[in-house]
Amino acid sequence: MSTIVTGDGVTIFFKDWGPKDGQPIMFHHGWPLSADDWDNQMLFFLGKGFRVIAHDRRGHGRSDQTDTGNDMDTYAADVAALVRALDLRNVVHIGHSTGGGEVIRYVARSAPDRVAKAVLIGAVTPIMLATDRYPGGLPMSVFDGFRDALSRNRAQFFLDVPSGPFYGFNRDGAEVSEGLIRNWWRQGMSGGAKAHYDCVAAFSETDFTDDLKAVSVPVLVLHGEDDQVVPIDASAREAIKLLSNGILKTYPGLSHGLFATHPDIINADLLAFIEQRERA
Repeated sequence: MSTIVTGDGVTIFFKDWGPKDGQPIMFHHGWPLSADDWDNQMLFFLGKGFRVIAHDRRGHGRSDQTDTGNDMDTYAADVAALVRALDLRNVVHIGHSTGGGEVIRYVARSAPDRVAKAVLIGAVTPIMLATDRYPGGLPMSVFDGFRDALSRNRAQFFLDVPSGPFYGFNRDGAEVSEGLIRNWWRQGMSGGAKAHYDCVAAFSETDFTDDLKAVSVPVLVLHGEDDQVVPIDASAREAIKLLSNGILKTYPGLSHGLFATHPDIINADLLAFIEQRERA
């Protein structure tokens, strides 16, 4: 397996496919998943001649099951370490949900010439938790419920989430994919319970306002209008107000896991954004 070791001794697993002189695209997965969540997109962009990279966040997938460092600053530092190790430049960073927060935290702090563009899909930005600044967020009781369900019976919780709200399979008339449900469960159960528990606070309580304001590269914000996990009004529609060079595209009826349920639609929009030239 391809791995790097971070400064604090954590082994991070990653995939790196395609021509090493190709335009790099780096994918950042959601909680509690792994790089495997991007298989469709990685194969699609590999077929278009891009270099595609995806890593398992610390505590997730095949990376070390850490009991420390499960916070957004450390996640972003791990990304920076991987980017340096592979000497990636002019990268397009694409993040889903928690991975969207990881992307914007990294991009806001990245060195010049490392980042070309960024994409936030169903992202947790600017903050999921209801605060005085963002009263439309979710109450702490929602995230306490996540922690309680995870600690009581993680295996059942990791079936309930993809079977219901994550992909919108709880909606009338939904076309349920047993494969997506099982793959979600497989990825989740491969990670560490302590890291997953800690990550609930990381994805719900981190305020990305300053990160969004600091980013000047083009940012595409994609969000399903029927996202039951990260409601659009408190996330994408707030985040776009803070981006100086952002584009918002929403999808009526689509869920939190829209890039997995409707890859043809999302892949086409990602490709168009990546290939779009900057206006003079």
